[in-house]
Amino acid sequence: MTPDCGPIAVSSPSARRSRQARIAWGSRVVTVGGDAPVRVQSMTNTDTADPIGTAIQVKELAVAGSEIVRITVNTPEAAQQVPYIREQLDRMGIDVPLVGDFHYNGHRLLTEFPACAQALSKYRINPGNVGKGDKHDRQFAQMIEAALRWDRPVRIGVNWGSLDQELLAQMMDENSRRAQPWDAKAVLYEALITSATDSARQAVALGMDPNQILLSCKVSGVQDLISVYRELARRCDHALHLGLTEAGMATKGTVASSVAMGVLLQEGIGDTIRVSLTPQPGESRTQEVVIASEILQALGLRTFVPSVTACPGCGRTTSTTFQELAKQIDDHLRAQMPVWRARYPGVEQLKVAVMGCIVNGPGESKHADIGISLPGTGEAPAAPVFIDGQKALTLRGENIAAEFHQLVANYIEKRFGGSTATV
Repeated sequence: MTPDCGPIAVSSPSARRSRQARIAWGSRVVTVGGDAPVRVQSMTNTDTADPIGTAIQVKELAVAGSEIVRITVNTPEAAQQVPYIREQLDRMGIDVPLVGDFHYNGHRLLTEFPACAQALSKYRINPGNVGKGDKHDRQFAQMIEAALRWDRPVRIGVNWGSLDQELLAQMMDENSRRAQPWDAKAVLYEALITSATDSARQAVALGMDPNQILLSCKVSGVQDLISVYRELARRCDHALHLGLTEAGMATKGTVASSVAMGVLLQEGIGDTIRVSLTPQPGESRTQEVVIASEILQALGLRTFVPSVTACPGCGRTTSTTFQELAKQIDDHLRAQMPVWRARYPGVEQLKVAVMGCIVNGPGESKHADIGISLPGTGEAPAAPVFIDGQKALTLRGENIAAEFHQLVANYIEKRFGGSTATV
């Protein structure tokens, strides 16, 4: 007997309540925070003094879906090349905003290389690395003055690996005098948040528009990130950049980033995200963009590419045909998206199912826009295809994969290739 407790609520992420910043280059404006979409960000790992190599990697990241790309600006040689990197990207038609990542000498580079300051769309400032003692406030102020001169937003990005040690020592001393001292990790959390929020207040006092200040307090532990960002979001209304500072490699980095950011994004915390994944040797840097996009898509916050549902396989699915077909379809859809975004508006909403046997195959295929249920062990050598929830036809023979590919292409053209589409 069904309990009379009403319908089960559909779970959805909480609404965000942050300020809205604008990150612009040319005619393109990327809004961050408020009711804007959660943005995908990434960072190059090239030597910025190599403008061609850096521009090529920025293009790869942008084509993969990164909406903001950060580059290291650490030397005069790197600062000199930033305008040329921007120029090269503009020639290639890549209008993604560039963020300059500054540590230690950012105040000098932004002052001595005005063309660099102008070519960047945003500056990242780490308050733990802007100077010690009486130099700290003066050099921080120089970076804010550059942001004001060129009307650029800033991200005040605190990392627990480069936290202001003078601030941490002061807070440890204050903690030792408490009647009931906090544990060391609680003091560390407090120092991270204090560094970010005090720096934001200092920037506002220097003339920055609060809407043009983004904050981050990045750590490497999943539970640490969740704890710190919950409190940071409670204490401020600045747009927040979210991510583990070093997520790790491969599966570990993917899982840690997905769990930590998934929890926070579900709670409405986070306005830009980056998966700081260590690439496998020879692996493309774009993998971190793919994972970040998948996190947002899995939560229902964004839709970037058509989704392909495929079963994991079991003793009923001894053939690898469904695995191969699912990979072919998924790879093809991703590869075509740079062109299809313009040609087929809305195609990223497409849902495809490639299933391996009769148990869940027909049902999952009916839930998709177009789906195929391939024959499992002992089943008749036939593959019913479902389109818009209805069985449309059955494929047989040696060319099932090629024929289903064509059916998917025909479906996309019919549904998304309206008269307003551009080729």
